[in-house]
Amino acid sequence: MGIDGRSPRPSVAAALHGDEPETAGLNEQETAQLRGIRRFGATGTVLMAVGALGAGAQPVLQNPVQGLRVIGLPARIPSVALTLTMTGTVMIVLAWLLLGRFAIGSLQSGAVRRLNRSQLDRTLLLWIIPLSVAPPMFSKDVYSYLAQSEIAARGLDPYAIGPAGALGVDHVLTRTVPTIWRDTPAPYGPLFLWMGRGISWLTGENIVAGIFLHRLLALAGVAMIVWALPRLARRCGVAEVSALWLGAANPLLLFHLVAGIHNEALMLGLMLAGIELALRAVERSEPIRGQSLLLLLSGAALIALSSTIKIPSLLALGFVGMALARRWGGTPKAVLTAAALLGGVALVVTLAISTSSGLGIGWVHTLGTANAVRSWMSIPTLLGLGTGLAGVLLGLGDHTTAVLSLTRPIAAVAAAFITLRMLVATLVGRIHAVGALGLSLGAVVLLFPVVQPWYLLWAVLPLAAWATAPAFRVPAIVFSSIVSVILMPNGGEYQPFVIVQAAIATIFTAGTLIVITRNRLPWRVGSEQQPTVPDTQYPPRDDADAESRGTGRVTPGQGLR
Repeated sequence: MGIDGRSPRPSVAAALHGDEPETAGLNEQETAQLRGIRRFGATGTVLMAVGALGAGAQPVLQNPVQGLRVIGLPARIPSVALTLTMTGTVMIVLAWLLLGRFAIGSLQSGAVRRLNRSQLDRTLLLWIIPLSVAPPMFSKDVYSYLAQSEIAARGLDPYAIGPAGALGVDHVLTRTVPTIWRDTPAPYGPLFLWMGRGISWLTGENIVAGIFLHRLLALAGVAMIVWALPRLARRCGVAEVSALWLGAANPLLLFHLVAGIHNEALMLGLMLAGIELALRAVERSEPIRGQSLLLLLSGAALIALSSTIKIPSLLALGFVGMALARRWGGTPKAVLTAAALLGGVALVVTLAISTSSGLGIGWVHTLGTANAVRSWMSIPTLLGLGTGLAGVLLGLGDHTTAVLSLTRPIAAVAAAFITLRMLVATLVGRIHAVGALGLSLGAVVLLFPVVQPWYLLWAVLPLAAWATAPAFRVPAIVFSSIVSVILMPNGGEYQPFVIVQAAIATIFTAGTLIVITRNRLPWRVGSEQQPTVPDTQYPPRDDADAESRGTGRVTPGQGLR
């Protein structure tokens, strides 16, 4: 387990992490290209917003565009609406990849010049605005949120009864809930349903108003992500814009947290903000008391709050605890003391939310609700489905369920082992807590029985603030790009011929746009390289300090930068 801090193999930190130097800003030509990239991506988001009027995850009842002459036109020509949305999706992904030229540069040699925070923030804001006023896309989960919130508002237990049983099959909020979830209890924590109950109290059965308020919650979560991510990156010796580009500007976040209105936005925002506040106290050189203690407890409380939305974020508290135990000497007593302190905070926060909301702790019994879905992105589920299909083809029968009963527990044990290993590595100082958390969440996600595309952000966001090697960035970029363009915007299925028509039109349109902008946007990698300008904002760091930023070691006098 590496408890002695030694290993015959190179550490994971050495393989995935390296400090990124700050560089000079963009020159005049690159700034002009950046403006073109920003407009290219903004055009894509506008096309998505318009196409979503017909191709989005519209409600069955109370569709605000139904019957309108102009705004309702996309709904009457679904193939055109799907084409608009798919074209916009591809344009945003292409714009994001082009923006990466000015954020991380070459995957091998890094960036010669980078855009600054202001330029990236304006780009991200411009891309988010059209999606924040568009109909829901890529998922109908928001309608489940509305129905489960209405159940809580009526004084019923959303952890014991589903929308169909509590509200009725023909209720306006039940009708748009996907069939598979109409009879299942809520799998979300009490804080989220408590907020949802407030939304239900304000909006009643008005679906559009409810969607708008839930999207405001998602945008609040995205704002916390944008606040915390660059600070965590700076703490780990990674360029702020690199982390923001791969994390906050990632199409997965834009499409599924903003456009899709998933509660992961709030969960991840609270978790990352809590980690940043807690590490401010842990990585300071002065004793943890007074203001430092307040920061530590506040950070732990935010992480605990995030777990009352979705439980996996509670894992972050373990890595903060290990970083704290290392600061206190890394002894078994230090581990137990840190666990008692942070565990006590989590227990108090969880009980307070569960009691104050009136929802109790029934949510711990519904955490496995999503396991009814068989997701191809889950490694154990994919193995089970593949084995079952092979059995059918060989005439041995369909043994998918039996195989899944084996692969899923084995995967759970493997994820637990990886997490334990990362906790120990954090304790002995071989890896920074942020990187260890990202790797652990990555193992949990990929080995989880059910994996949805936006679950990948659980791991991508913390790793974006720590991992800089191509071994992480290349798969993260490729996978984010592919997954972002293959999902249908209505959260369901289209007829195959409609998808083929839209795909052909999208490819033709995207190719035409590339030809038109070939001299204005940096589609080709330039051969001219300029030497990196030394950083003037941050003073040079000695080897010990650089190592501490990558692994979590606290050197004397090391503070926030």
